Amino acid sequence: MSANLLSEAGIKVPQGAVATSPEEAFQAAKKLGTSDLVIKAQVLAGGRGKGHFDSGLQGGVKTIYSPEEARDLASKMIGHKIFTKQTGAHGKECNKVFIVERKYVRREYYFAILMDRATQGPVIVASSQGGVDIETVAAENPDAIVKLPVDIKRGLSLEAAQGLADKLGFVGNAREEAADAFVKLYKLFLAKDATQIEINPLVETSDHQVMCMDAKFGFDDNANFRQQDVFSLRDPTQEDPREVQAEKWNLNYIGLDGRIGCLVNG
Repeated sequence: MSANLLSEAGIKVPQGAVATSPEEAFQAAKKLGTSDLVIKAQVLAGGRGKGHFDSGLQGGVKTIYSPEEARDLASKMIGHKIFTKQTGAHGKECNKVFIVERKYVRREYYFAILMDRATQGPVIVASSQGGVDIETVAAENPDAIVKLPVDIKRGLSLEAAQGLADKLGFVGNAREEAADAFVKLYKLFLAKDATQIEINPLVETSDHQVMCMDAKFGFDDNANFRQQDVFSLRDPTQEDPREVQAEKWNLNYIGLDGRIGCLVNG
């Protein structure tokens, strides 16, 4: 879903396709027509690359070189649970995989747009150290994090986007591509009533293209009525079943560990 949203907004992403079975994975890899591919488990959890499946497979993101290999690895992902640092001990079942062309990366960056309580508006959080856990970067090297609050009435200007690209170290044609991507990502953030867009990594490829390699989106539940195209893609199997059940009764439920509950009406 995220790749389609980005592509429709004119933001560069690698070509790929979602598969729900090993045979679909084989056909998707074959259709891409390249021997440089990546298969990614599609689950709502971070840390897939370092996760493991109950099938015995290590890692939810794998480089592959043929349709046959796509089919083989898909059979060890689809229908199996993956365990990462974010899934907890119960894991998450993988129902889909994403077969995508592999790009050779020159540099990796981090880019996100979030809603900020302090400024009561959108804020861009970016770093020249992408492709890794951004929380670790913030803890170990806070100077590597760049924050740019955005006036929601004025939006993100091209000049501000170019200034951000400069701070991150983009040069030449990549600078202009990065600034263009930042502006388009901000417009997408507003157009889709997003609460979060996280691109990790945002990359400069070996031929100096700026592309979004992986993305995480969050959307305002209150905008369901006008974002039906987005919410229709929701996969409740990836969510806490207690929260899904509570939502049917218009209740906000947050599942926590332990046996003590808190009921709030305010």
